[in-house]
Amino acid sequence: MIPNKPVFNIKKLKNYADWYLLAFLLLFLDVKLAVKVPAIVLIYLFRFNFQFGFSWRNSRLPLFYPIVIAIAVFDFVVYRGYSIHNYPLAFLLGIGFWAMCILAIHQTKLFIERNDVETIHRTLLIFFIINVVASLLNLVVIILKTGAINPYLYQGEYQKYFVSTGDYVKGITFDTSTTNAVLNAFGVLYFFERKNSLMILVCMAVLLLTGSNFTNLMIFGILAVLFIFKSSKDQKSLIVVCMMFLVIFMAKISPQNDDYLTNTVKIILYQHNYKTPWPADVVPVELRPDSTLSPEEKRQKLATLALDSIRKYNRARLALKSVVGPVLENKAGKIIIPKPNLNDSIYQNRDITPPEQRQLALFVNSHSAQLPISSKPKHFTPVPGKYTGALQTVIFLRNNPAKIVTGDGIGNFSSKLAFRTTGLRFTGGYPAGMIYINPAFLSNHLDVYLNFFSRGAGFHSLTNSPFSTYDQMLAEYGALGFISLLVFYLHFFARQHRKLTYGLPLLFCVLALFLVDYWFEQLSVIVMFELMIFLDIKENSLVRSAK
Repeated sequence: MIPNKPVFNIKKLKNYADWYLLAFLLLFLDVKLAVKVPAIVLIYLFRFNFQFGFSWRNSRLPLFYPIVIAIAVFDFVVYRGYSIHNYPLAFLLGIGFWAMCILAIHQTKLFIERNDVETIHRTLLIFFIINVVASLLNLVVIILKTGAINPYLYQGEYQKYFVSTGDYVKGITFDTSTTNAVLNAFGVLYFFERKNSLMILVCMAVLLLTGSNFTNLMIFGILAVLFIFKSSKDQKSLIVVCMMFLVIFMAKISPQNDDYLTNTVKIILYQHNYKTPWPADVVPVELRPDSTLSPEEKRQKLATLALDSIRKYNRARLALKSVVGPVLENKAGKIIIPKPNLNDSIYQNRDITPPEQRQLALFVNSHSAQLPISSKPKHFTPVPGKYTGALQTVIFLRNNPAKIVTGDGIGNFSSKLAFRTTGLRFTGGYPAGMIYINPAFLSNHLDVYLNFFSRGAGFHSLTNSPFSTYDQMLAEYGALGFISLLVFYLHFFARQHRKLTYGLPLLFCVLALFLVDYWFEQLSVIVMFELMIFLDIKENSLVRSAK
């Protein structure tokens, strides 16, 4: 009997989780398309199935996806998109994103249909554990690199970390920290219903480490509602602990994040009292060629460069003096050379514009005639960029009534695709010879983005990014696309509300998340949402049928 024991253990391990599902999640949720595409190809090679089950009545999958593709094709044909220079490639890439959404949701549905619910639960547990470990490793690397136990207070290296430390806690997807924050928010709500106290607290801790203020506010609101309306005594205790985590993080670990959030609210509510602490010039005069300068600007440039040279010389002398200083020896008689204090003021701010911002500033300078907002010198508005972007969409549709029904076309106004095809590497690379920028996008959402993100890091926030799924649907797919999102996607899941436990707060999460990014094109958060909510529906359907 002893020789058979290892075989039994291997079989037990094999059946413990759906390892194909785990591999699919780890690969497909990776940020790079070079990983996502092979992942979807491999899963279809292992399980060749294209029976999507779309139908007008009792559709197996949301009809939203084929409807959006149909609208995009309609616009492409009616508005002769095929004749626009470089647009056909952008169009095909956009259709490819939506096709991958369909392929991904079909596979997640198959995983749910062909597995028992406990196997899927164990698989999700393993995924979240792996993501937590990866996130903590991100933090450990930062601690080792900075030598600071709390890098959220570390101001050296020109404040590379400090308030931006959470940006480097990306987890297993290697995507933005916001993606990691959202996945952990899903984890908090999922394990809350599963009554897994340890995983609730661990996911909450990682969520806070990402420093995503929007996700913190979102999860705070949802937990507050659960505390009042749907929680046991033990669950209420866990919610209180999660709230304490949030307070401690804001007050002790990263107090500057609290200041940042407070300042953002002040900008919106008290616009007349706000003074920008960052330089507002889109293109500094010292970076502009002499041929574009007036005589006064040339004198200003000469003086600025001279002062910068003197400042750098003096700083170099101070740095040298702080390094050399008096000669010190240790007990063995070896000379000790003191290390510079990276928290000194000379290490807090750079005199030069970062390359990525310089690229955007130069783009603004070369397209100033088409950029009514970002091209204005020293232009600053306390109105968040997201609000301005939404207003631009409404004005555009009002001025172009023919596009109210089906929108301006895929990749033409408000989408991750529109930003990608600029070649400015906002959301990934794009062939330099195939760059495509629609004039409406250039003068609206791209203009808003450049107005904030070509400046200092203080302007780089979700509130100033025009990214929004609702905006994308309305601008590029019109009223028909927007209604399809509400009726054939959100309502597709909401109509099962009687069968939802953690699925219901997840649905409210997605409603909020659609305000801040183009999540469908990201091919990560939405996939996890769909998997979890399909699992919730199946589990509760089995419970109801067993009664």
